[in-house]
Parts: sequence; C-alpha cells; structure tokens
Amino acid sequence: MYGVRERMLLRHLVEIEGQPLSAAARAIGVHRKTLHRWIHAGLLDTDLDTITARYGPRPVVPVKLDVVMPLIQARLAEFPRLTARRLLAECRAAGYRGGYSRLCDVVRALRPPPAAEPLVRFETAPGEQGQVDFAHCRLPWGVRYALVVVLGYSRLLWIRFYPRQDLRTLVHGLEACFLTWGGVPRELLFDQMRSVLTRDDRLTGGGLSHNLELLRFARHYGFRPRVCRPYRAKTKGKVERPIRYLRESFLYGRTFCSDADLNAQVEHWLTTVANPRVHATTKAVPLVRFESEERAQLAPLPARAYYSPLLTPRPGAHGPSRAAGVAGPMVVVERRSLAAYAAVAGGES
Repeated sequence: MYGVRERMLLRHLVEIEGQPLSAAARAIGVHRKTLHRWIHAGLLDTDLDTITARYGPRPVVPVKLDVVMPLIQARLAEFPRLTARRLLAECRAAGYRGGYSRLCDVVRALRPPPAAEPLVRFETAPGEQGQVDFAHCRLPWGVRYALVVVLGYSRLLWIRFYPRQDLRTLVHGLEACFLTWGGVPRELLFDQMRSVLTRDDRLTGGGLSHNLELLRFARHYGFRPRVCRPYRAKTKGKVERPIRYLRESFLYGRTFCSDADLNAQVEHWLTTVANPRVHATTKAVPLVRFESEERAQLAPLPARAYYSPLLTPRPGAHGPSRAAGVAGPMVVVERRSLAAYAAVAGGES
C-alpha cells in the first residue's frame, strides 16, 4: 500500500531519533503537502499493524474474443490441428472483429498438446550390434572428424580422430577398432554416409545400394552392414548421445597441440573416464560389462587384415597395428627410346 513504508520511516525518525517532522519528511523524500495531509487525517497516529489494503479485484473487462470463445473451444476440441488462419475466417463469419495475433495467442493456449511419441528403447544381445558415426570437430589447426563406434549391449566406446571422413578412413578406423576389441560384432549400423551407401530408395518403395568396397570389407570381417533410415536419428541413438558426451566431457575446455596429442588424449580419456563410468541407461560400467559378457560373443578376427588396391595407404599415413596385408606386385616399366617404338610400328627412326 502506498505510503505505509514512508509513514513507518517517518514515525521512526520522529519518535525514535527525535528529528523534527519537516526534517524527517525531507530525509525520506515525502512532500510537505503529503505530510500535512497525513497529519490532518490522523494517519500518523494510526497503528500501522491495523492498516489493511483497500485494493479490490479489478473489474472484468470484456474482450472481442468473448463472443467467439465457445466456437474456438468447440472447434479445437473436435479438430485439434485446425490452424489459427482457418479459425480466423470462421470467427470473422461469427462476428469477431479483433486481430489475428490475439487469436493466435488464444489458439496456442487452448490447443491440446500433441501426444508424446512413445519411447521404445531397442536393446540388442551381447555381440549383436555396433553403431558407427562421424562427429565434425573444429580445432585450432583445422577440422577433424571423430570416428565413434559403440557396442550396443555394453556401450563400450571407441573413438579416433581423422582429417577426413572417406571410405579409407572408415576402413582403417574399423580395423583398428576391431583389433582393440579383439573381435567383430555381427552387424554395424551406419548413418547415411556416402562411404557406406550410394543410393537409398526405401522412402519410394525401393532398396539400398551399398558401396561395393565396403561390402567386400564387411564380408572379409564377417559383419552385416545396416543403414538407418533418413531423418531417423533415434534409430542410432546409442552413438548419437556419445557424440554429445564427447563434446561436453572431452573436447570442451581442453587444449591440444597436434593430431597425435589429440588421439593420445582421447585414448586416455576412454580408458580412465568414458568406459569405466557407470552408464546412465544400463546402470553398469561399460568396460566391466564388455569384459564379462560381450567380449566372448564377438566374432573372431580373420587371419589377415583387409587389403584392397583401391584403398592403398596415403604417403605418411599410419596404418593399423596389424600388417596391412600382402602388398601388390611390383611393376617394372622398361624405358625405351622413340626409335625403338618406331621400329616396332614399321616406320623409320
């Protein structure tokens, strides 16, 4: 209530500190006319504890939407997806003369919320599935791509950073991952990446066209490649959430000086933080669950590493710890003069 605080201060200054009324009024910023009005009305002698507010509820002000509110409520109850633009035309016909934005506010408040899509968590058996994805990471010396692989049952993580996200990187990374795990899951679920899929016609009733080189790699290691449908990130949620975890728990707030330092730090983070933690979904430690239940269910590694002439290592590239396979035959090209070729062709030198 206006004036109660000032009157309390005024009485304190006058009664407790002994100041004159005019000096106390100036100290608290009360005009002398207001002070005289309080004196004549006897407000300074009133017990402040007995003062009650004289405010009452504000009168209800009619609004233009009142005449069409029953119509809006009935239409939204029967057809929840009616747009505000459709309702505006119907309200205009019923006599509404207000604005469109006010109608949008009312429709937004009255429209029943859509039913939440039921969350069905898809779990796999030990050694059944791994999920693979690339994470785009911007570092001081350029963009790097984190190849993230997670086992569906134990949630064991494997991560390594590469300067590209092509098929050669994918094959190299998966080989190194299989070597770390000591086995291969029965299937791998990929995103719609070009190194895995060349065409996806499932939305139009067609099929998939896989990258033939990846199919040969999968046949060599004995896993079945699968590709999630477009715009369905929840299909491979086991690898989508670790990418966010990688950004928040590892990349943010750390300093790296080179690619080698980056991969060394992420390997240490996997060993000491990510895989020994208690997973929020399974309520188990991924490393313990992998060692006790999933490692034995992985398919064994083949006798030799995968080799393809199409995926020869780049100069200076570091291959996996296993041997890269049998090298291709060395071709020796004999150098001859143009006169020798002219003689073979029957011409003159």
